[in-house]
Amino acid sequence: MSEQKQEKPRVPDGHTRFVITKQKEPNDKGFVGYETIWEPWQKEVEYTTPKKP
Repeated sequence: MSEQKQEKPRVPDGHTRFVITKQKEPNDKGFVGYETIWEPWQKEVEYTTPKKP
């Protein structure tokens, strides 16, 4: 019988409008995780108090 490969193939980075996913390196148990990077989709503006009437 043939043995299964223990090595996982490298997955390319995933790019969408607001999210980037990258494959992490496998740990000692062989688990391969993914890193998710969110890009902000709205600007944060410093609050200024309105003028008094």
